[in-house]
Amino acid sequence: MNSRIYFLLTVRVIQNSCERVFRPSLNGQPVVVLSNNDGCAIARSNEAKALGIKMGAPWFKIKHLAESDGLMALSANFALYGDLSDRMMSLAAGLGPGQEIYSIDKSFINLSGVRGNLVERSHKIRSRILQWVGIPCGIGIGSTKTLAKLANHIAKTAERKPGSYPEHLAQVCNLATLTPPEFDEVLAATAVNEVWGVGRRITQQLNEAGIHTVLALARLDPALVRSRWSVVLERTVRELQGVSCIELEHAPAPKQEIACTRSFGQPVSNLADLSEAVTEFASRAAVKLRTQGSLANQVMVFIRTSPFRKDPQYSRSTTVPLRRPSADTAVIVSAALAGLRAIYRPGFKLAKAGVMLLDLQPDSVQQGELDLQDDEVQDRGRLMTALDELNQRYGRGTVLMASAGLAGDRRAWAMKQERRTPGYTTCWADMPVARA
Repeated sequence: MNSRIYFLLTVRVIQNSCERVFRPSLNGQPVVVLSNNDGCAIARSNEAKALGIKMGAPWFKIKHLAESDGLMALSANFALYGDLSDRMMSLAAGLGPGQEIYSIDKSFINLSGVRGNLVERSHKIRSRILQWVGIPCGIGIGSTKTLAKLANHIAKTAERKPGSYPEHLAQVCNLATLTPPEFDEVLAATAVNEVWGVGRRITQQLNEAGIHTVLALARLDPALVRSRWSVVLERTVRELQGVSCIELEHAPAPKQEIACTRSFGQPVSNLADLSEAVTEFASRAAVKLRTQGSLANQVMVFIRTSPFRKDPQYSRSTTVPLRRPSADTAVIVSAALAGLRAIYRPGFKLAKAGVMLLDLQPDSVQQGELDLQDDEVQDRGRLMTALDELNQRYGRGTVLMASAGLAGDRRAWAMKQERRTPGYTTCWADMPVARA
């Protein structure tokens, strides 16, 4: 074992947990959170899982459970989930000197050099998050990130399914405190597919080789694993053996592609409505591009009908190269609209469109050439910064491109979210008020 200690905190099904913070009546009830346009289940409470609802189950196939079993379905409220996640991560950051926010509901923290009883310290952090934010979480501690992830799974499983693991590992599990026999016993009780990075196909191959538990995987020779499978699985095995191979990422790596795609709330056929949607998607992608400090060289736009409808099918995409790398919303929108006009065909009920920015490069690398067209070579970085600041301060859509049309639900292509709860912490009008 090395001297590093990693702590992994995860929120228990963050969407459902966030909804229950403001609606305690949902506790103990089967609840699912639906994807965009209320399409399918993307989060399920334990009670919903007990009804046999699978992840990604289409709403139209399970909505009968609302009457027969009291199933509650809610539209995704991503602004609320993101805000509560930020609050939770800020509390968790006080636990150690380094933090990697892995996803909206997962955070790695480096506990190396932190003194005292780490399990007791973790329970205090867990209680603080529950009291201040209202969200339950599970905590795993290990000498590598893979072991911390495995410890987190053990902590959650021991709490949900008493008897599956020793009781003292529930809620907070520190694998570093276990004796070698206890450690082996826990690994032997855990299926190999629960290891971080071991997917369905690798699991099948390992099972065919007689490796069914984490203990069996951890005892493999890393050199053999590399020659028979891959260097990635070798790294996983070494991590299970206590050799740290995956460092904390304090800042996410810049994306190689940036996309904004949406399904429409209802089918769209005319070019004017499509232009509004594509303008909106291109504008959002441009904001993401500037946020990570990149420039795009190409803009890809696509439109398609729904494969689940019996209407005539149509699907096309095109890529428009930019004359010079840019993060200017106007330039990107113009390219996207040019691509849209090239692939649009009337007479089809389109269900989805999207814009993807390709061939990205850092904005510190600039292309120099003669100013042949002054309107295109103007540096509008300050204008874009002002645009982003206004939308961030007063709400997205405060200032937008004219081709995006009027913001709001009046748009024909607006996303359907008929079951969305209020923005309790993100909208002044929705903030709950306690009256005497």
